[in-house]
Amino acid sequence: IIHHSGGGWSPAGLRGRGCEYVTQNFAPRTDQTGRCSTPPRDFLPISMDTACGSDPPQSKKVCVIGAGMAGLAAARELRREGHDVTVLEQSGDVGGQWLYDPRTDAADPLGVAAPVKVHSSMYASLRLISPRQSTGFTDFPFCPKSGRDDRRFPGHREVDLYLKDFCDAFGLMDAVRLNTRVLRAAMTPARRWAVRSVDLGVGECDGADEKKLDAYVDEVFDAVVVATGHYSQPRLPSIKGMETWRGRQMHSHSYRVPEPFRGEVVVVVGCGESGKDIAMEIRGVAKEVYLVAGSMEAVTPGLSKVLAKHSANLHLRLEVERLCEDGRVAFKDGGGSSSSVAADTVIYCTGYSYSFPFLETGGAVTVDDNRVGPLFEHVFPPSLAPSLSFVGVPRKIFAPRFFEIQARWVAQVLSGRRALPAEEEMRRSVEEFYRARDAAGVPRKYTHEIGRREPTVRTLLRDHATKLLIDSLIVVALIGGVRACSTWTISGRSTATSLAWRGGGTSCWGRSCAA
Repeated sequence: IIHHSGGGWSPAGLRGRGCEYVTQNFAPRTDQTGRCSTPPRDFLPISMDTACGSDPPQSKKVCVIGAGMAGLAAARELRREGHDVTVLEQSGDVGGQWLYDPRTDAADPLGVAAPVKVHSSMYASLRLISPRQSTGFTDFPFCPKSGRDDRRFPGHREVDLYLKDFCDAFGLMDAVRLNTRVLRAAMTPARRWAVRSVDLGVGECDGADEKKLDAYVDEVFDAVVVATGHYSQPRLPSIKGMETWRGRQMHSHSYRVPEPFRGEVVVVVGCGESGKDIAMEIRGVAKEVYLVAGSMEAVTPGLSKVLAKHSANLHLRLEVERLCEDGRVAFKDGGGSSSSVAADTVIYCTGYSYSFPFLETGGAVTVDDNRVGPLFEHVFPPSLAPSLSFVGVPRKIFAPRFFEIQARWVAQVLSGRRALPAEEEMRRSVEEFYRARDAAGVPRKYTHEIGRREPTVRTLLRDHATKLLIDSLIVVALIGGVRACSTWTISGRSTATSLAWRGGGTSCWGRSCAA
């Protein structure tokens, strides 16, 4: 099992143990038409028992918070390992972000309050930007189904249906408790976890605060796996005049369809995937749309062509200087020049913040400028491991396969089949990772972006080539467009880690996944 560690990629929990692992055919096999054929072989250890001896696995009572893609991956792996699993999901069905909700936080369109009342940030027209062949679970390919969206880059409903199919195929629904919001998760003196939840009931998803005390459910678990995702709590920029601007302001979290913006002048702040999608969609009904890129580095050749094609009402600006009290938006256009426009609406497509309002750790886990930490391997907080873990924190990865790997590691650590390093060693590993990122000039808010394409990340990998050998190869696969991965043999040694490729076969991974 390969995963990202604080200081690099390594066989999960096997440093210095001399254990050999083989992975085969990371992507599902496809026929000449690009459709799924035989499922891939999973990440398989040559000797499972070499990690922690031959003691029988232990079964733990585990609470998984969230039934989205990461939560379902966690539930499946925990059950496979023999654990007693309960999944708590606040929505009325499984799917997480992929469960489209036409409602928005109408009373709080900026999403200032935490937690937001509506979990999903999905807009109606959203489609995958990575092909379905690279978006399925390793042993449950995301194959087209008759009568459904069979496009290579399907819409959000097809992904949601696929997750329901996965849930049904592995019999997970009996472990899922829907319409259940977790209010508190805290460690007990016995190092178990007290979890308080509330049954929201059908149609009562906004009324948790009005519930009476006798509606609460208090339970104790051996372990908690947090799998709540990170695309719900809006992350807002700091722009002068936001507090007093008289026009409409909202975050993309509250965007669903373009019709409410018909005939308006709209400023879209942010040039990521969502910003470009929303700007293009609104352009069809709005009078004018101004897309704010932040810098020219964000303006790709493809975007330049789109701007030229739709120059009649789609315009590029580089930075918002301030929002004026008279309703105008002032821009910095570079070279000391500026301009302004009278706008009706500003939509902030500026990303999301990690938020765990239910989690009480006494400061052992914090969120600082979107860095959740300290987390060993982006999964375990050293002082609370292994009873507390996180699945799905990393971004810009191959989902759900990355989640599967994380979840399998968690499940096997809890059962005793894998061992974690000592707490101090885990802390040192995380601190080393932070120092390396800082030295490479990677902003703190990108701590969990595994597949960043920035030159600084490539420099980081090059400068630490010996120490991060596996990290280099796997991350380059993620950010460098590697198209084949057949059979890899990875050997952990006490002084070094070696990796050899036994070639053969090609499996196209398609475009990189933007998480």
